Amino acid sequence: MNDATLTIVILAAITYVLKAAGPIVLGGRALSPRIERVIGLLPAALLAALIVTSTLANGVRWSFDARIVGVAAAAIALWRRLPFVAVVIVAGAATALVRLA
Repeated sequence: MNDATLTIVILAAITYVLKAAGPIVLGGRALSPRIERVIGLLPAALLAALIVTSTLANGVRWSFDARIVGVAAAAIALWRRLPFVAVVIVAGAATALVRLA
């Protein structure tokens, strides 16, 4: 596991600890809707960061290879609202085709 992945995993764990500690600290008081929206988006943002660093980073330097095509194909498949299994197959096929070429 590289440093970026470890950092993201630690940040994700901190996010979940903060989400769990909120109700304990607030003691039954409700958070403002704006803060609840931000807290709800944090896991998705951390997952996106993990995807970007896993796709573009290769150790200590940037890497532009077939993985980028696979992620782009997956994004298009998600945009077209394909089922998750189809998204994985499309991404794998796109990556394999670029590596084959």
